[in-house]
Amino acid sequence: MVSQSTGGSAQSPRVRALPNLPKATLVERTDITEDLFVIKLEPEQGPLKFKAGQYCTLGLEGIERAYSIVSAPHEPLLEIFVEVVPEGELTPRMHRMKIGDQMSVRPRAKGLFIMDPNVHHHFMVSTVTGVAPSIGMIRSYVNEGIRDHKFYVLMGASYQDEFVYDKELAEFAAKYPDHIQFVPTVSRPNEDRNDGWDGAKGRVNAIAEDVLERLNLPQDDTMLYACGHPGMISDVKDKVVPKGWMFKEERFWKE
Repeated sequence: MVSQSTGGSAQSPRVRALPNLPKATLVERTDITEDLFVIKLEPEQGPLKFKAGQYCTLGLEGIERAYSIVSAPHEPLLEIFVEVVPEGELTPRMHRMKIGDQMSVRPRAKGLFIMDPNVHHHFMVSTVTGVAPSIGMIRSYVNEGIRDHKFYVLMGASYQDEFVYDKELAEFAAKYPDHIQFVPTVSRPNEDRNDGWDGAKGRVNAIAEDVLERLNLPQDDTMLYACGHPGMISDVKDKVVPKGWMFKEERFWKE
């Protein structure tokens, strides 16, 4: 169940942004599960300039980390999908944030994990928060106007409540069936949290090669993108790169 929240408990201390850096204020927060949440930040210097798929560097209390941006460049708020790492330094602090709290945000977004406009088929594989850059790329593409590109989005998670952006992707796929296809898969289909699941089953890296072959995409006009768990990325890369597929990656290392 997705719930709207104004942040941490009344007893938790307020967190502080890093000094001497531009700030962004937390204006919206959605708690998804105990360890997954989405935040929207409003940069005090105006919307951050970036390319869809890039990452930004956020900071609290002397600690900075890079986060892939969910939002598209035309959106005024900076949307970030966060997984709490219990032993991490930054994500537990982010989880305590309340509406009105501020984070520092480096003024320059970075990263080369962006849509390649020179190819027309974009095959995207992700795990949980790794879907963030794919969402940004597709939002940006739709906003700029549908052209002759096609997106195939495979999203994996242990449980169906970890997808978060599945409804948005399903709506895109329904509205633009000739341009966007979406396949979510759960890796633990027999557990109670996945009761009622009738979609694909298995780890996303296990089904990626089969889906790719079934689509019969042109190898010289297709880019593969993998983002999320390093193990998933390595497995997909080892399967497809030796066969000649073009490949981009963005690894999410734990703090």
